[in-house]
Amino acid sequence: MSALEITGNIAVLGYGLAAIGPGVGVGLIFAAVINGTARQPEAQSKLQSIAWIGFGVTEVLAIIGIALAFVFKTG
Repeated sequence: MSALEITGNIAVLGYGLAAIGPGVGVGLIFAAVINGTARQPEAQSKLQSIAWIGFGVTEVLAIIGIALAFVFKTG
């Protein structure tokens, strides 16, 4: 085994990188809800329902990423 040989699965690295985007996205979504609720408390229910929809759409990216990690798994 040489020092330049890469061991492991590249799909794991790909999923790790793919999980960064949804993680940041979810943080931004809920930070915006907290900020909006602090500015207008009466709009909390409307903001919260929109945030859960955005959370679901953002998490689909992570699910697609892990599905692709299994599809491209070599081994």
